[in-house]
Amino acid sequence: MPTRILLAESDDVLRASLVEQLEREGYDVTAAKDGAAAQACPREQLGFAIIGLGDAEQLVGALRDQGLSCPVLLLIEGEAAPGIESLTRPFRFSALLARLHALNNHHAPAEDAAVRIGPYTFHPSAKLLQADGRKVRLTEKETNILKFLHASAGTVPRDILLHEVWGYSPAVATHTLETHIYRLRKKIEQDPARAQILLTEGGGYRLCA
Repeated sequence: MPTRILLAESDDVLRASLVEQLEREGYDVTAAKDGAAAQACPREQLGFAIIGLGDAEQLVGALRDQGLSCPVLLLIEGEAAPGIESLTRPFRFSALLARLHALNNHHAPAEDAAVRIGPYTFHPSAKLLQADGRKVRLTEKETNILKFLHASAGTVPRDILLHEVWGYSPAVATHTLETHIYRLRKKIEQDPARAQILLTEGGGYRLCA
C-alpha cells in the first residue's frame, strides 16, 4: 500500500508540482491549500505531513492535539526552531525526497522486528531472510540495504542509498552499490537477471510492493 502524505502548501504552483512528483514516486498525496483544509483532511494511516504554510508550527501543534502522530517536515523561509524537521526554500525535489527517506528510516520498525519482503520474512537483527524453510544469510551491508529500502516508500535514488549505507558523498564514483545489489539478487531472486523483488527503477532501487 502506498505511503500516505498530507501536503499543506499555500503556493498553488508548487503544491501541484509536488503532488505530481510525489505521486510519481509512489506516494498517495492528500493536498491542502491552507490550515483549515489541512485540519479537515483524514489523518488515518498518514506516513508523513509536509507543511508549507505561514503558520506552520501553530498548525502542527493543532494537528498533534487532534492526534497526528506521523513525522512532519516543514517547508520554511529562513530557519526553524531547534528540534523542528525543516527544509529551507527554495529546494530541489531530490532534497525533499532525501529528507522523506531519512525521516522514514528514522521512524522505521524496531531493529529486531520481522517484516515481509516478497516471499521472505526479514529478520534484520539476525541478518536473515526465511521462506518455506529456506534460510538466506545476509552480510551487514546487504541487511542495511534491505532495511533502508523497506523503510522507504518508492524508489530510493542511488546516491541516497550510497550515503545512507556507506556514508559516501553523492559525488563519489563507485560500483560498490551495484556489486552488492548483484550479489543480493543472486541470493534472493529466482532469476537475478529478471528481478521480481529488488527492482531497478529511475536511477535507483526499490522493493516490490
